[in-house]
Amino acid sequence: MILGKFWSVLRAQLNKLANVFWQKDPIALMQLQYDEAVEQLKEGRKGLEIYRGLVERVTRQVAENTAQCQRLESQAKAYLKAGERETAAKFALELQKARKELEENKAQLEMHETAYGNSLKKIQHANEQLIKVREKIRTYDAQLRMSEAEAEIAKLSESFNVNVTTDFGQIEQVIQEKIDTNRGKVRVAADLSAKGVADIEAEERVEKVMAEDALQALEVELGMRTPETTAAPAAEKQLGPATEKQTG
Repeated sequence: MILGKFWSVLRAQLNKLANVFWQKDPIALMQLQYDEAVEQLKEGRKGLEIYRGLVERVTRQVAENTAQCQRLESQAKAYLKAGERETAAKFALELQKARKELEENKAQLEMHETAYGNSLKKIQHANEQLIKVREKIRTYDAQLRMSEAEAEIAKLSESFNVNVTTDFGQIEQVIQEKIDTNRGKVRVAADLSAKGVADIEAEERVEKVMAEDALQALEVELGMRTPETTAAPAAEKQLGPATEKQTG
């Protein structure tokens, strides 16, 4: 009683485990059953080949019996024509036995040929069914993989729900703020760079004026210019535009 319950529970667990594997990878189970059927078909083909060997042996016996009957019949006729009735009678008796054996072998041959033909049809039919099963496995495997891919895409489309006005909008705002900050840094650097250029240009103008003064002093020193002609422009440069003389 206890042992029976134990086996019942064990079968139930094994059945549950088989269902888990069935649900997990049905294509693999179909392929396993197909492979097992192919092995059975191979064994059946070997048996059919052996059986065909038996049929061929019976066929050969029938052919030999037929030839023996023809030979015995010819011999009996020959001795009968020669007047040797006693010898002809012996060949006639052997002919009778040979014909009986021939009929028995023919009956066996017919039976074996029929059995072989039926077995051959069954194996051919099984082979055709296996070809169809193999094509179904390929088709189901392709369809299953495609449906799994479609299911993943559908699942992804459901989970990939991005709100452009919130998520992307906030991210875009952060990026834009960084861009504005970077542009501000560039503008400040440009302004500072321009200010430095203005100072340099002012220094260059001062040096140019100083150089001109030094040149004029050298011209006076060399007698190329009088101090009076040199001072007037200098005064003008210092005082700016000349004022009009007042009239009395």
